[in-house]
Amino acid sequence: MSAEANSRVLSSFLDYLKVEKGLAPLTIAAYTTDIGQFAEFLEDRKRFLNNARREDVKEFIQQLFSNAVDGRSVGRKLSALRQLYKYLLLDKKIGYDPTLNLDSPKQWKVLPKSLAKDEIEIVLQAPQAHSNRKDAEAMAARDRALLEMFYAAALRVSEITGVKLEDLKLDLGCVLVRGKGDKERIVPLGRASQHTIAEYLKSARPVLAAGKSSPLLFLGRGAKKLSRQRVWQMVSAASEAAGRHASPHMLRHTCATHMVEHGADLRTVQTILGHADISTTQVYTHLALDRLKNVYQKHHPRAKTKTG
Repeated sequence: MSAEANSRVLSSFLDYLKVEKGLAPLTIAAYTTDIGQFAEFLEDRKRFLNNARREDVKEFIQQLFSNAVDGRSVGRKLSALRQLYKYLLLDKKIGYDPTLNLDSPKQWKVLPKSLAKDEIEIVLQAPQAHSNRKDAEAMAARDRALLEMFYAAALRVSEITGVKLEDLKLDLGCVLVRGKGDKERIVPLGRASQHTIAEYLKSARPVLAAGKSSPLLFLGRGAKKLSRQRVWQMVSAASEAAGRHASPHMLRHTCATHMVEHGADLRTVQTILGHADISTTQVYTHLALDRLKNVYQKHHPRAKTKTG
């Protein structure tokens, strides 16, 4: 079986659409594009149109959503695949329809965008003093500490701007977070974030406080509370160094994504993110399954053994 098999299947299906269905050229062109895209997706995975699995179709749709393809376009592509496999099944060229009982794209939970590991490293180091103002370096140190906490603890903007000095437990390596509905949770902080936050507390926060008192951990000039808009601007500016346009929400999902990719279970991620319901966290399920499959393939003695 080779890539030519995809061409033969597609050509046969297009002839059927032209002759039997009498579809317009523009519609034929759309089918060609959509099914051709799926064929390329399969070839990257050493599979083909006539042996595609249900899991292949699901992963294809998930990839489309992850690449910000709108739901209407995804629905059209899925419809094209349904027509293809209906034809192949009726023509007895396959024995199983991989699109059978798939949810409508409207019911899919889209995996949030995240930064790659090398990109997040660049973002975390991005804030630098860009003027000779006395507080410029202090603001840069604050921004580095804030970014580290975003990535370490997966906080929401409202949560990070509301963290108080008394909530921070550097000696224990954690922070008390007040989330939605004033629900409290304790979130661990890694060594890198602990170190950066400690540096901020020592040399930068006193400069920003300017002799004034504030219960908050992260301060603006004159001990003012940071606004949500200012935090968004800071994250956006830092992400430009990595060639991406990131938001605080993307940093939150980057933390969750990297944890799952490194083996964290969904219950732990749910606790850290502060999700009231595990169903909200299950958007990361396919990442956990991917890692489970990789570990299985690597360590199970019969994972690669052919029988029969």
